[in-house]
Amino acid sequence: MRILHTSDWHIGRSFHGFSTLDALSGVLEALVAQVRENQVDVVIVAGDVFDSAAPSAACYPLLSQTLAALADEGARVVVTSGNHDSAARLGFQSALLRSEIAVVTDPLSVGTPVSIDDEHGPVHFYGIPYLEPAIVRHLWEGVELRSQAQTMQHALDLVRSDLARRGGRSVVAAHCFAAGVDATPGVEREIRQGGLDVVPLPAFDGPDYVALGHIHGRQQLSERVRYAGAPLHYSFSEEGKPRGSWLVDLDATGLASVRWIDLPVPRPLVTLRGSLDDLLVDPRFDGHDKHWVRAEYTDATPQPDPMRRLQARFPWCATVVHQPAGVRADDGVAYSARVRAARDDGEIIEAFLAHVREGEGASDAERELIRDVLDSRSVAEAAK
Repeated sequence: MRILHTSDWHIGRSFHGFSTLDALSGVLEALVAQVRENQVDVVIVAGDVFDSAAPSAACYPLLSQTLAALADEGARVVVTSGNHDSAARLGFQSALLRSEIAVVTDPLSVGTPVSIDDEHGPVHFYGIPYLEPAIVRHLWEGVELRSQAQTMQHALDLVRSDLARRGGRSVVAAHCFAAGVDATPGVEREIRQGGLDVVPLPAFDGPDYVALGHIHGRQQLSERVRYAGAPLHYSFSEEGKPRGSWLVDLDATGLASVRWIDLPVPRPLVTLRGSLDDLLVDPRFDGHDKHWVRAEYTDATPQPDPMRRLQARFPWCATVVHQPAGVRADDGVAYSARVRAARDDGEIIEAFLAHVREGEGASDAERELIRDVLDSRSVAEAAK
């Protein structure tokens, strides 16, 4: 049996204020083509199908059309809900979908598989929707579920118990943060370093393959436990990271092979760094007009209207960050001492500008303006 493992579609998500719906539609069309070209039997979508619990109306057709297209290619589809999904909304659609498509959102269904046969017998697919301990702990009396680790351990114990009765090969699809993940690149945006509620890797023992979602970059925790990541880049921290899916083959005895299949990247990410003038005119930055751009300008002081000016050259400039190239050396002279040493108001203003602009005082044009203002004030005071 051949399985395609994908996750974290996040239909409806924006990228720095830009809609990603059209780009995601194109990538999902490519995914459907890969299912056809590789003769995939089952597609797993491991949670976070939508980006919010209340997606806009435009999001639903993309999901329905993609699921129908996958089924039209002869694939069975198993979808689980993630922390971004509304289990109720996603589950409501399941009754309206074709028989080839299973949407698993009910926590009480954990331990009850979708069984699909091949020439070697059944493969049991156990969907585990995202389980928030505070919401689901009342469902299983006498079981302490205070953490994600405890909750997932219980869910996987239910899977192992059912599998022991049924026998055969098995695949788990779940949405969680597993121990051993590199928490720096491509991490789900709600995850923060410190206090992470992680699921220990031994909790996933038993199934032939574990298809995980929640992390936006591909990661391999073991030969049989993997994250596929998101099909689009949703953060500049993912710059240069591949997008795609895991193609999983099961033989008569279990896991036979796993290989990665790249998806197209509609608009690559790039970080450009230099002074604002360089970013605006330097030829070395040619060729990035079709990229998502993060611009880091290194001028000593903030420049006026940098986003508008940069978007004239890079229409898809999504974010601008002021990162001065150097930090002013501390000469040990306090600002108050500089003010006391000033001989007139012009020097006081000069000292202030240098203090707040990393040592950069007034330009010639600014000095002329300052003199005009001070001279006008002097004339006005003399006329009183």
